[in-house]
Amino acid sequence: SVGGGYAAMPLIQHQVVELNNWLTMQEFVDIITISQMTPGPIAINLATYIGYKKNKILGSIFATLGVVIPSLVVIFIISLFFKQFMALKYVKYAFVGIKCAVAILIIKAAINMLKSTTKNIFSISCFIVVFVLMILFELFNINFSSIYFIIIGGILGIVIYSLIERRKDL
Repeated sequence: SVGGGYAAMPLIQHQVVELNNWLTMQEFVDIITISQMTPGPIAINLATYIGYKKNKILGSIFATLGVVIPSLVVIFIISLFFKQFMALKYVKYAFVGIKCAVAILIIKAAINMLKSTTKNIFSISCFIVVFVLMILFELFNINFSSIYFIIIGGILGIVIYSLIERRKDL
């Protein structure tokens, strides 16, 4: 559970796409996109979809429980001893290393998504614009929800591809 769903994404991708072939890479990327837009943690949304794809409702239930229960149990146990746990010198040191590893896992997930997306002028431009805006917003401490980037990207996609289709029809 350290690092959340984004840190777990390369591990989930490895199991679901590469080892078990339950989803194609394109399906996995599409589901990540949908999981980001729907309420709830991305790992739970992703697990629920994969479970449904494999075994309908029962698959969804067990996949969701499989993602939730281990983290819930571990966090509950840690919460009982949190102050004593965090006071340990080696635990503090471990968390520094864990944070670095989680950052790498998140970067790996981003690289994997980037590799599997359609590369054209629109998608590359959209990526660059959003990337630059996110960095600028962070540097200037501007509070702008990432959901707005998703909504704007969706609207731009609809407008641009509609214009392209209309142009082809002429």
